[in-house]
Amino acid sequence: MDAVITEERQKKPDWLRVKLPIGESYRHVRSLVDTHKLHTICESGNCPNMGECWGEGTATFMILGNVCTRSCGFCAVATGRPEAVDWDEPQRVAEAIHLMKVKHAVITSVDRDELPDGGSTIWFNTIKAVKALNPDTTLETLIPDFKGFDDQIQRIVDAAPEVVSHNIETVETLTRKVRIQAKYWRSMEVLRKLKQGGMRTKSGIMLGLGETKEEVIQTIRDLADNGVDVITIGQYLQPTKKHLPVQRFVHPDEFFEYKEIGYGLGIDYVESGPLVRSSYHSEKHVIPGYGKAAWENEKALKNS
Repeated sequence: MDAVITEERQKKPDWLRVKLPIGESYRHVRSLVDTHKLHTICESGNCPNMGECWGEGTATFMILGNVCTRSCGFCAVATGRPEAVDWDEPQRVAEAIHLMKVKHAVITSVDRDELPDGGSTIWFNTIKAVKALNPDTTLETLIPDFKGFDDQIQRIVDAAPEVVSHNIETVETLTRKVRIQAKYWRSMEVLRKLKQGGMRTKSGIMLGLGETKEEVIQTIRDLADNGVDVITIGQYLQPTKKHLPVQRFVHPDEFFEYKEIGYGLGIDYVESGPLVRSSYHSEKHVIPGYGKAAWENEKALKNS
């Protein structure tokens, strides 16, 4: 089915409606985040799934502050001069995860290109602190590209989270426009290095920024060629009028097709749908083979 072409102010289609955040678990998570002075990409990134995820007692923590040194055209996180590194942050994140009693946690960060280590030392310390205090909690880390520096990427490998994610975000031809200071093939190289280090790797793509269907398929193929285990594909939603406008709302049937292509290329887990975001259902992404089994069931239901 053809994608729905849209203007910035046009009404979103029904399949993009989300529930408002409510419930005791949601209030509990918000209280912990506020009490421990933590940043979450759920809030900073205006994630449409915040109500669902926080309602289930999970959140994606954002370390190294909430001001990014990069100015990506899609991202709601503030750009500017970050504050000094908070060396106590790793322990606070670990304690919050402990209080939340979650079985799976996700940690991401802003880019800190001004730091000599790109923030990788805080990353290492945070992963180690979380694992020390929460030995039964699995962990996904959604990392920046660290400009491709081997020593900084190696710190993540040495800390050994269960999943390491780095988002390619868009197709090659749109990278300069969407991810202004990033490079498509540098990100692919980061993912390849992580895989060579023994990590279970993951990446994400946004649709609706002007890419063609053929370019999306090529991006999925490039991720598969670089050994990526898990990919997420979701609809781009413009966070403010200052950000890139949505060029089209992609129909769920097209997302289903990309899922089929991804599994056909050998990717272990493909999460593809309008409201999918990087850490959506991430607790399932840890388990090898889970996605393919779920995919077989999904196909059977669709064809029944």
